[in-house]
Amino acid sequence: MNGVAESSLSYPSADRLRVLQERLGHIFSNAGLLVRALTHRSYSSDHNERLEFLGDSVLNLSVAALLFDRLKTLPEGDLSRVRANLVKQDTLHQLANGLRISEVLLLGEGEAKSGGFKRPSILADALEAVIGAVFLDAGFSAADALVQRLFSGLEIQPQMAAIGKDPKTELQELLQGRKLPVPNYKVVATVGAAHKQTFDVECEVPSMNLRERGIGGSRRAGEQAAAAAMLVNLKAK
Repeated sequence: MNGVAESSLSYPSADRLRVLQERLGHIFSNAGLLVRALTHRSYSSDHNERLEFLGDSVLNLSVAALLFDRLKTLPEGDLSRVRANLVKQDTLHQLANGLRISEVLLLGEGEAKSGGFKRPSILADALEAVIGAVFLDAGFSAADALVQRLFSGLEIQPQMAAIGKDPKTELQELLQGRKLPVPNYKVVATVGAAHKQTFDVECEVPSMNLRERGIGGSRRAGEQAAAAAMLVNLKAK
């Protein structure tokens, strides 16, 4: 594979990729998309982070549509909180384990030796990347069908909205309450070896010309830290 970095790990076999596609309920026309979705940045320069970015947006839209249909009496704020609980890292990690994604992940040697195959953030990110890959391979309908299958076994109740808000959800609700667009997040820098990186993330509220930064051990953790910093800024105004 071009761009492989410090890895002696074997490429996933055709049989294992076929089994994963059967579990997903989607056979790829372009199998290269699936391989890229399973490739961590520690393994190759052709890694899954862009697909993860795309899959995150597809996932949020699909889950939003699912909740809009299932929880017909719930107001917007409560729907946002339920969605946040469904797309959080713990849930995605659980779903990735159900698909046994760890069996076909491509990790660099250092990341593999440090337990990357079991790391919740890596598995959750890989699942989002797979969703993004399905979207590129066959469109939104196929990706939405995958999300519906994945979440069909989870109990979805209005009471989930009562669980404490995470900073990203709280910030989004605060801005929506002020009739302002949702914030933008971007990774400004990554620091450290591939198997032990920290992510420096910027949260921007363009309508107010505000930017705050946060650092975490995963992209999600960095986004939450940046959102928390932005909340402190906004609440002080």
